[in-house]
Amino acid sequence: MAYQPSLQRFLQHARNQPEKIFLNQPIAGSWQQYSFNEVEQQARTMAQGLLAIGLKKGDRVGIISKNCAHWFIADLAIMMAGLISVPIYATAGEKTIGYVLEHSEMKALFVGRLDDYQPLLQVLSNELPTISMPYPELQSFNGINDQSWQTVIAEQQPLAAVAEPSLEDTMTLCYTSGTTGNPKGVVVTYKNLASAAKGAVDIIGIAHTGPQRVVSYLPLAHITERGLIEGIAYELPLEVFFIDTLDTFISDVQHARPTFFLSVPRLWVKFQAQILKAMPQKKLSLLLSLPILGNIVAKKIRTKLGLDQVQVFGCGSAPVSEELLRWYQRLGMNIGEGWGMTETSGLSCGNLPFDANRIGTIGKPLPCVEMKLSGEQEIMIRGDAVFSEYYLDPENTEKAFTDGWFHTGDKGELTADGDYKVVGRIKEQFKTAKGKYVVPVPIERMLLSNSTLEQACVIGSGMKQPIGLVVLSDSAPQTQAEQQTVLEDLLTQVNSQLESHQRLDYLMVCQHSWKPENELLTPTLKLKRNEIEQYYMQKLPEDSRQKVVFE
Repeated sequence: MAYQPSLQRFLQHARNQPEKIFLNQPIAGSWQQYSFNEVEQQARTMAQGLLAIGLKKGDRVGIISKNCAHWFIADLAIMMAGLISVPIYATAGEKTIGYVLEHSEMKALFVGRLDDYQPLLQVLSNELPTISMPYPELQSFNGINDQSWQTVIAEQQPLAAVAEPSLEDTMTLCYTSGTTGNPKGVVVTYKNLASAAKGAVDIIGIAHTGPQRVVSYLPLAHITERGLIEGIAYELPLEVFFIDTLDTFISDVQHARPTFFLSVPRLWVKFQAQILKAMPQKKLSLLLSLPILGNIVAKKIRTKLGLDQVQVFGCGSAPVSEELLRWYQRLGMNIGEGWGMTETSGLSCGNLPFDANRIGTIGKPLPCVEMKLSGEQEIMIRGDAVFSEYYLDPENTEKAFTDGWFHTGDKGELTADGDYKVVGRIKEQFKTAKGKYVVPVPIERMLLSNSTLEQACVIGSGMKQPIGLVVLSDSAPQTQAEQQTVLEDLLTQVNSQLESHQRLDYLMVCQHSWKPENELLTPTLKLKRNEIEQYYMQKLPEDSRQKVVFE
């Protein structure tokens, strides 16, 4: 299959439609627009600035920022200068930032919009040059060796001859979100990302059906957003909108009116809770059941979320319950579940185009990869989108492959129609005191089928029975007595579907939600199981006779 590096695709679009708007950045209620030509000229000038400080081909340059227009421009500048980008999560702590700076052997760093600059300032050295993006927040960033974006642009001329990377060249070092231990640096080539982007375009079905708009708000440091939003934006192209703050999220999405919208399970649960807070489930179900009125109500809800123009909905990054997907289907929102990893350059398999009969599966592989199940039911994958090495880590690289097939670590099943299901992570299964293995993800999905819950984590290593740690959603009943009744019914319902060794002893309602900020979620909102278990172990009752306990 023929691919082109993302940089070449972008330059083609800039030549063919220089005045077309590419990036839309909100700042304090007003929108700054950047055409393809403006983005190209800024990127060329910044590329010259990077070379002017002595960087050479193959040097690593970091980007730490929330999603914004200058994230894209910085990434393009790095490519144009023949350098390698190293994204860092905007929510990363001091330890993670320090590790990535050192391990990647970073030579310069772009600093953008962050909620807290202290973790970064704690680990910055005098030797590492930084370039601060032109946003109001950067007034609180006092980097030791910092130049402002505006200064670099004013002092340099656009780079005349940009780099022409080959498909085999390294495009980025993408660090895993680190559910356990230090993150691993995945070496992603131009071919890896281009094949995943082109493969996604081929199956998503948004190719050339008129102007296409997306909102970039999931972390660009994560491969899903990098491949499915930034990668496709260069492939098609797309018009990209960003979010100013969490408070303006809905109004920014309403302004963008995206035609392709990607989210993660936790955010889909939050959207559901907001809807149910405004309209209880009983009333909503009644209205949706009425032939004409039901369609009007569903469209009003989509419009209020800013999603009335969406042609393709996607969900990925973590397991999602079938009930949640079917709930959204009744609102006219057909959400296709996708699967992929940092090591596979993003989306590798998906229920796209959406098929209601495939809900509960991750669909079929993209054209750029092959998948199979090992004898232990582990999903194995190979192909153009699959990485070839971890940076400076030959030992883990060797362990990751068998005869060219990458071990994903996901336990899977294959349906009669050839669709894949992810049952859970192989390393996440645990053994109870009875010596029986329990796979937590399917049980968590059952719990999360009830809109009362926003988060769930099943633990039980060495315990007589597993238990469920749960966080209530915004749509949960207000009183503890009502919560107890709903959760006792849910526990009975879930346990009735499980084998005896899998049944939950009780549910513990946790006071606070799990977030990246309290180190209980990764930046991509996956559970950090070890940390969650360690945190709550000391809070568990010694012997609970109740079916629901409160922290």
